[in-house]
Amino acid sequence: MQIQDSYGQVRTAQSSSNGRSAPLRVDAQRNLEHVLRAAREVFGELGYGAPMEDVARRARVGVGTVYRRFPSKDVLVRRIAEEETARLTEQARTALGQEDEPWSALSRFLRTSVASGAGRLLPPQVLRVGVDEVLLPVGAPEDAARVPAQRVSVGYGDLAEQRVVAPRAVPAAEQDHAGAAELLEVVGRLVDRAREAGELRVDVTVSDVLLVIATAAPALPDAAQQAAASARLLDILLEGLRSR
Repeated sequence: MQIQDSYGQVRTAQSSSNGRSAPLRVDAQRNLEHVLRAAREVFGELGYGAPMEDVARRARVGVGTVYRRFPSKDVLVRRIAEEETARLTEQARTALGQEDEPWSALSRFLRTSVASGAGRLLPPQVLRVGVDEVLLPVGAPEDAARVPAQRVSVGYGDLAEQRVVAPRAVPAAEQDHAGAAELLEVVGRLVDRAREAGELRVDVTVSDVLLVIATAAPALPDAAQQAAASARLLDILLEGLRSR
């Protein structure tokens, strides 16, 4: 029997005597976990424009195995974006609940989010908050429009052109995508508290905070150097957010 789950995946399930679907076989579950882990790594490094073949190669499975679980890249992207958005929302709630000082709460959220790498996997719809228009170079692939803005210019040199204007309201259709509305609301509370306490620049928006956690230091071969570079970059960005 074929069923379709909440992510739009079509899979075959065997009915047991009580009418319930049997769970995935151990090897199928293991392959799914490998694919999801590989997708997080590949999309985190290259953006959501990375091909499914790269995901399959990283997971050490055939690309057909990936497509059996996720019939299109859109389905896989949505699955990863939903999981990472939920993780960021939980990190923001934890910071709100465990830090009394507004700046400490905001900086804790940023440090935790950057360390987890979840910010690089936010849905592009969320990262377009505050960006009214992104102009792509002629001939750029369609997928480039779905990659976070800071990744769009990679590979196009001086041809890439971006224009950022004043913050705008986020359309409901974008907010509803992958639980984005809840994330924006919780992070907005962190931003409002820090601003009202006089510790955050008055012009800083939720968009700015999300862009901070979506920005990564260049990949370095040594893990310790990578961690140090990421921490240093975040220190600089945090200093830029603080009021003078």
